[in-house]
Amino acid sequence: MLMASTADPIENVKFIDALLRLGVSYHFENDIENQLESIFNSLQSVLVAGNDLDLNSTSIVFRVFRQYGFKMSCDVFNKFKDIDGKLKEILIDDGKGILSLYEASHLRVHGECILEEALAFTTENLNSSANKFSPLLVKQITNALDQPLNKSPPRLAARTYISFYEEEVSRNEILLKFAKLDFNRVQLLHKQEISQIARFWEDNKFSSELSYARERYVEVYTWINSLFMNLAIHSGGYFFLSFSRWEIGALDELQDYTKVICKAVLAVFDEIYEEATKEGRSYCVPYAKEALLQLANDYHAETKWYHDGYVPTFEEYMSVAKKTSTFGVLMTIAFIGMGEMAGTEAFEWLRKEPKIMEAIDVIGRLMDDIVSHKFEQLREHAPSSVECFMKQHNLSEKLTLKAFEKLLEDAWKDINEECMTPTVVPRDLLLRHLNFARPSYMFYKHGDGYTDPKYVKDYIRTLFVDPIPI
Repeated sequence: MLMASTADPIENVKFIDALLRLGVSYHFENDIENQLESIFNSLQSVLVAGNDLDLNSTSIVFRVFRQYGFKMSCDVFNKFKDIDGKLKEILIDDGKGILSLYEASHLRVHGECILEEALAFTTENLNSSANKFSPLLVKQITNALDQPLNKSPPRLAARTYISFYEEEVSRNEILLKFAKLDFNRVQLLHKQEISQIARFWEDNKFSSELSYARERYVEVYTWINSLFMNLAIHSGGYFFLSFSRWEIGALDELQDYTKVICKAVLAVFDEIYEEATKEGRSYCVPYAKEALLQLANDYHAETKWYHDGYVPTFEEYMSVAKKTSTFGVLMTIAFIGMGEMAGTEAFEWLRKEPKIMEAIDVIGRLMDDIVSHKFEQLREHAPSSVECFMKQHNLSEKLTLKAFEKLLEDAWKDINEECMTPTVVPRDLLLRHLNFARPSYMFYKHGDGYTDPKYVKDYIRTLFVDPIPI
């Protein structure tokens, strides 16, 4: 089917979009990338020059190319403007079209005014369209407004789209069954991985030894799963002296609860080192150790702020708190699992905190602080970005959160921009960053889904518990 679709470039891209959204495109990545590369320049020229292609098709083509790193010009949407340079009002009657334009606008980068306008235009009109379109389209619109495709973990997006595709009159039954079988097959593997993590948790007696800690290994797995990474280390505490010496003997100097954490982390790193050495990539592990040491030092800095009663400037706070999101450590470890494409050059690049790493740190930290800062201030806790920004700029909480919206959208644009070809490092490595930012949106869009899993319980059931009926 994929090869047959190449007879018509537009249909080819639409079929690729179906594979992408149903979660099965990973089986055909080489073919897809080759096909898109061969038609990119010619198709972009046709769309920019203007033709009779409708808004839905234009938006799908634009989004697919951008998702695969091709920087298709936003000028393809100029033909949908009126004589005043605004998007035509008649477009609001095209439900599929404005929904596709809404999704496409989330792939924008800095300076693309027409896509800024498109996002505002489509958001406003989709929010007021409840009674205008078919029940299926309304469900798709409601989902997109809550969880835009570019901000959605890939597996969750696929599971959601399968349920919509099943109701489409024009659905392809073979493709639908393939998507369902593939989702369920992968879900079984994920269940096995979660059971292994649960056993690891029990064997180390974390529930009893660390009774004060949040027991969130399934939530952490949900996050890391977006990277297709099998192993996650998510730890907290201020035990940097033991890590700096990096030896089991140093544990004797620690309190009992800290020994439990350190011993488990050191054991995991031993396993990582063993596996990396088998692949001839033992050079990776020191980078992860260094990242973990830095994390511990940054936790220590936050503790000192609390004990000193010090409220740092927003910039000072972010220089530390972006790192205590733990994203840097986890991304470094994720790179170890990426094989030969993550060579020494890639680790050195990551170590220098490139723009895309900065962007996911901003997204993780600000989204977390926005939903958790009030609760945190009810107990002993260092100030959050919200308190720091409010104090520094003498602003209300409402205006502070408005300023954070701009910072967050800029961070998403940075990610989109960094994923465009040509890239500094292999694009597959950059996609790990994008896929790390996506669960941040899912976990924190309505509340602190890490502290209070009620916000993500249904997503977790969908991903890892309930198979799709065939």
